[in-house]
Amino acid sequence: MPHLVEALLPVAQIHLSAQLIIKDVALLKKLWEQQYQETPDFVPCPLPYLEKMHLLNYSPRTMRTYHSLLLRFLNSFSEVDLPAIAGFTPEQVNEFHQVLQQRGQSYVYINQSINAIKFYYSKVLNRLDMNLADVSRPYQKDKLPQVLSLEEVAAILKAPVNQKHRCLLQLLYAGGLRIGEVINLKLTDVQSQRNLLLIRGGKGQKDRTTLLATRLLEELRTYYRLYKPKVWLFEGPEGGPCSVGSIRKVFQEAKKKAGVTRPATPHTLRHSFATHLLEAGTDLRYIQALLGHSSSKTTEIYTHVTQHGLEKIMSPLDRLLI
Repeated sequence: MPHLVEALLPVAQIHLSAQLIIKDVALLKKLWEQQYQETPDFVPCPLPYLEKMHLLNYSPRTMRTYHSLLLRFLNSFSEVDLPAIAGFTPEQVNEFHQVLQQRGQSYVYINQSINAIKFYYSKVLNRLDMNLADVSRPYQKDKLPQVLSLEEVAAILKAPVNQKHRCLLQLLYAGGLRIGEVINLKLTDVQSQRNLLLIRGGKGQKDRTTLLATRLLEELRTYYRLYKPKVWLFEGPEGGPCSVGSIRKVFQEAKKKAGVTRPATPHTLRHSFATHLLEAGTDLRYIQALLGHSSSKTTEIYTHVTQHGLEKIMSPLDRLLI
């Protein structure tokens, strides 16, 4: 494979199938940077950066994200070479992100960029003299998650005629799954005898189990008989796992058909799952485990969304004799 890539790169762009897993970090680096090679002043990502992430068992998705973010940082200083960038101060890193903020980049994007750059200075360069605590993160406005009502969720889940699409959406809601977790599900992850779903390598590379509704299990059995997937629970046309874009398209089409006009994404089903469990009286600690949250503070945001218990609270105005 490496020799083939070396021969093809000068004359062609190489696109690999999603089902092909490459563990050669140097080869990945060449594939990810092939579109930049024609730029004369291009500063490539140092190979030890990717090797360190691989050693620490970072997911391929995180590695690619950090790689692209570091490339943007390294190539934003036309008159500065790599050794000079390696000697930057926290103030210079802050100035770079201030420019990104002025250009309208989101909090999430800038936060990821900070993580990628801090990894470079701390884990690769071992800059013990650089106080990374002085690298400032942008202020994040507290936003409550968008949640759909039970009726809206039911309408969306009933909308698809296609059995595969129905199962995809039901799984997002029934287990409170992230879209990436649905994509990575294998047939062996469906624990039908225990009514559980095994989530491998979720966010932070953590494994967990979540709920597998009895109704969904019957839907999945029907789906299996129709589509006969071989490895992945939901396979794409070429045999690998289905794509993020395809799931988003399925959701938006179902949402439109259901007549739901509020803004929502596939991740909204995860928020709705957590909120509906809380409203049904489920202990917050169980919800935290089902969602795979490391901190209870992350799960507690749903207490600000739900109306559970508020109907029992009397306003102090109603107690006044006026």
